[in-house]
Amino acid sequence: MKFKDYYSTLGVEREASNDEIKKAFRKLARQYHPDVAKDQESDHKFKEINEAYQTLSDQEKREAYDQLGRHSPGEDFRPSPEWDSRFWQDGASQGASAPTGDPTIDLADLFEQMGFRSAHQGRSGEAAFSRRGQDYEVATTISLEDAARGSEVALDLDVPEIGLDGTMHRVSKTVRLRVPKGVIDGERLRVAGRGAAGIGKGPAGDLYLAIRLQPHRLFKAVGHDLYLEVPITPSEAVLGGDIEVPSLDGRLTLNVKPGTRGGQTLRLAGKGLPKRKQGSGNLYCVLQIATPPSLSDRERELYQELAKLSTFQPRLHLQDGQQGDQSNG
Repeated sequence: MKFKDYYSTLGVEREASNDEIKKAFRKLARQYHPDVAKDQESDHKFKEINEAYQTLSDQEKREAYDQLGRHSPGEDFRPSPEWDSRFWQDGASQGASAPTGDPTIDLADLFEQMGFRSAHQGRSGEAAFSRRGQDYEVATTISLEDAARGSEVALDLDVPEIGLDGTMHRVSKTVRLRVPKGVIDGERLRVAGRGAAGIGKGPAGDLYLAIRLQPHRLFKAVGHDLYLEVPITPSEAVLGGDIEVPSLDGRLTLNVKPGTRGGQTLRLAGKGLPKRKQGSGNLYCVLQIATPPSLSDRERELYQELAKLSTFQPRLHLQDGQQGDQSNG
């Protein structure tokens, strides 16, 4: 079989500590990772680095490798009978014969067949298992108008990921996502495959996006419904009439019935936030009777004249209640 100098591959001495081996691997893995160096030569180099690290980072495999002795890279060699006797019998299944006499066998295959296969290592340095990537969950705040029309958001994420050496570290990335129209406050959107990358052939995780709506100066959103406080004049409350009110789609006409009371709510069907599949919520107009902050002389005269003519007694029930209380005393 051909000898592979794993120490030379990682650029460390044979006496290197585990920390030195790990540090060298991380440095080379970042340089030759397929996502960074997108060429065939770098991909092959990355597999060699991974294969070397999987052997030297495992104490049992490193001891077996060291006992093979020193050889030149690519040199044909065969482990000694003492090596076969010690490591093959310890690592291989009972009844199996050592394959070290086969000149075509690869050194990594030898360790695999001996039972030293690592959780991160398969044939020729490829992943021997798959793991789904980690899910991300972030929150974003959008305007009510963007919720109604749909929008694109750019998210600056600082998220944990599992590195090539199996350790957790944080990664900064920017993700652009399309938020569909009709989202509501507190809704949680799932974006498949936009989480952390999987390990081996494992699929990527998902990104969960929690939606928050900015407070609006006019509307209050409750689910897909919108609430709007609409001031009306005393004369509009008494006489009724058509007034204009705003909506997310522009100005609308609202019919106020004669004798409208303050706090009364009128519904404009389908004028709220659009729903994802079909239809829309409603726009609820809460009427508030507003009194003028100041009056002209003529307006004051007319109000005084109206007060003399009016027979309306809104507090009559309070007077009846007071009389009843006195009679019971």
